[in-house]
Amino acid sequence: MQKPHFRVALLHPRYWLTWALFGFWFLVAQLPYRWQMAIGRGIGSLMLRLASSRRRIAERNLALCFPELSDSERAQLLRQNFASNGIALMETGMAWFRSSRWLRKRFTIEGLEHLQAPAARGQGVVMMAMHFTTLEIGAAFMAMSHPVDGMYRPHKNPVYDYMQRKGRERHGEDSDVFQRKDVRGMMRALKNGRAVWYAPDQDYGIKQGVFAPLFGIPAATVTGTSRFARAGRAQVVPYTVTRLEDQGRYLVQVYPPIDEIPSGDELRDAELVNQFVEARMRENPSQYMWVHRRFKTRPEGEAPYYEPRKRRRKKRKK
Repeated sequence: MQKPHFRVALLHPRYWLTWALFGFWFLVAQLPYRWQMAIGRGIGSLMLRLASSRRRIAERNLALCFPELSDSERAQLLRQNFASNGIALMETGMAWFRSSRWLRKRFTIEGLEHLQAPAARGQGVVMMAMHFTTLEIGAAFMAMSHPVDGMYRPHKNPVYDYMQRKGRERHGEDSDVFQRKDVRGMMRALKNGRAVWYAPDQDYGIKQGVFAPLFGIPAATVTGTSRFARAGRAQVVPYTVTRLEDQGRYLVQVYPPIDEIPSGDELRDAELVNQFVEARMRENPSQYMWVHRRFKTRPEGEAPYYEPRKRRRKKRKK
């Protein structure tokens, strides 16, 4: 995919507000790290009060996944989680607007040899990511540590789309991006010994997935992890990024390959993926993105876990 290029059309007055917001975001990203953490926690507190639908989703997820916790313990975890979501907004600004030199001072990486070994022998790697709130800044850390290609979904606002791609690709000159639907491009990269970022821990329906247990709940889980590993003759190497708030730093952990994937049984592979994901979620629950409807797809005949979304009324053409 071609690198993002600026176009004069992006300066149209309809996009001036977007440019102004990005300018403000850039300035905030230059503030001292501690100030940004405080601002992020404040934003998270506002989100907890105002984003009622997301709050209810997170509350439901925490109740489903941690029934052993008391109401007060889950309420505290919910507050911590929304603070983490607010901080993620600050971290996105850091990833997109701060220099690589500044960012390198913020993280430590462990287990990079698990990624370097297959690269040395020309074998592709499915870099299995998870939707923690450190996702954006973690991608920048990985791009500065090893060439990793990514999946990409265009944004409807062309200015946001341009800035998003510029921000994400600036730290990895030897990295490429693929449209989410460009499966062939991803397969070619894996067969050519590339590492490709892939996150299988959200609910994308059951058409290309199976129901595999997550916290004891049948969860629609995409089978892409095993399909990409099999077709691309690649290893599955997971990684996580943990925010160490008391140190003002981050720990990037690259784990040993999940050698059992692909096993030839997509259900078994999905179970292995969810077992690993659940273990990481339990280790660091406050930094996971609980605001997503992870269990929205239910087995036939089972009641939904979440309130139905309100559909927006379409404006009638005059």
